Amino acid sequence: MPIEITMPKLSDTMTDGTLIKWLKKEGEAIKPGDIIAEVETDKATQELEAFESGTIARIVVPEGGQTPVGGIIVVIAKPGEDVAAVAAAVKAAPTPASPAPASPVAPKGVSVSASGAVVLAHESTATDSEAAVEDHDEGTERHSHDGKIRVSPLARKIAEDRGIDLATVRGTGPDGRIVKRDVLAAASPSARLAGAPPQFPIPPAPAAPSTGTPTPAVKPLPAKLEEKTIPLSPMRQTISRRLVQSKQSIPHFYVSIEIQMDKLIDLRKSANEQLAPEKLSVTDFIARAVAVAIAKVPQVNASFTDTAIIRHGNINLGIAVALDEGLVVPVLREAQTKDLRQISQEIRGLAELARTRKLRAQDMSGATFTITNLGMYGIKDFAAIVNPPEAAILAVGGTTWQPVVREIDGKRQVVPGQVMTVTLSADHRVVDGAVAAAFLADLKTVLENPLTMLI
Repeated sequence: MPIEITMPKLSDTMTDGTLIKWLKKEGEAIKPGDIIAEVETDKATQELEAFESGTIARIVVPEGGQTPVGGIIVVIAKPGEDVAAVAAAVKAAPTPASPAPASPVAPKGVSVSASGAVVLAHESTATDSEAAVEDHDEGTERHSHDGKIRVSPLARKIAEDRGIDLATVRGTGPDGRIVKRDVLAAASPSARLAGAPPQFPIPPAPAAPSTGTPTPAVKPLPAKLEEKTIPLSPMRQTISRRLVQSKQSIPHFYVSIEIQMDKLIDLRKSANEQLAPEKLSVTDFIARAVAVAIAKVPQVNASFTDTAIIRHGNINLGIAVALDEGLVVPVLREAQTKDLRQISQEIRGLAELARTRKLRAQDMSGATFTITNLGMYGIKDFAAIVNPPEAAILAVGGTTWQPVVREIDGKRQVVPGQVMTVTLSADHRVVDGAVAAAFLADLKTVLENPLTMLI
């Protein structure tokens, strides 16, 4: 009996998937372990791996086509079956009028069985499997047999954003495919000097009158910015849907507090000198302090349902990580059981998986409280949107020098101090104002007396 491979459901929010690329053709034999296609979902772009031998009889969904979860993608004839007969019995999906536009990809890595024959294996961003393409053939052309340029979705998006003509870019990916690093290399100043086009045509500046004093060259702005319509990727659609759902269904309220960070910064400096080359980040200390504060005020570690408030037994911290394609939130599990160094190592590992797009779906699910930090961008303070079904999210701003009042030698004096502002966004159905205030007060106490979080 032929094997029907269907679109698997890889996340709670996934409703359909897009077939990005077929790596095997109709009539081609496959064996266990072969990667046959790349599929983009609302969370990731994954590789379809064969787990049985057979022959691809009919590709039902063409490249660029979408199908709902459970829809048939491809039919495989088992060994000994009449491939032509199997193919004739399958009705192919109509070819779309135009291929779905390339879109950014999300993090990867879910292993799921599909009809017992194919699973989504190790992640592929369908863009930059950088390690896998290091020993590429220097002589490979970047054009396919049909004359089309082979380019990954992420590389195409970067090229569009930077105004780079892909026809001028040499691909170093599999089969000469243009990947992210190729476009970034073409966008570099050295590449532009070598002949690659700049992002905008820059007219020569008019010659300044000779006054004896050199006039600094002023780079003019472009006469007009590029106008274009950017289709929503599955990841961006999911982000949009969830944010609208959150703001429309959750009664948000916001509470902020200022925290003096001098002691923590001094402790971090001393710890890093002792732990070198290992380094602890401010986010590591904040994550540990949040776990300590939640243990004292567990009401913020909860979720709302129609019939009850669920207060979670574990503190699973979502740590927001910004990527070019959007925001991902890997989860630090059971933070209440981990010391500062364990938290630091796990956060660093999760961030690296996010940057290399190797996060699995389970790495991004199950958070009970989220931390998002924009301090490294110079943002002083901001308010975040609650990530359902969580009841709260902590927005962390940057540390700045400000005048603070301290008691010195029995007298109150105004002195410079390093101050950080954090803002708690909370679901008012679960968290009352007094509870939010108590949580922030405990967080402030822990961060201003950082030795307590090491006990």
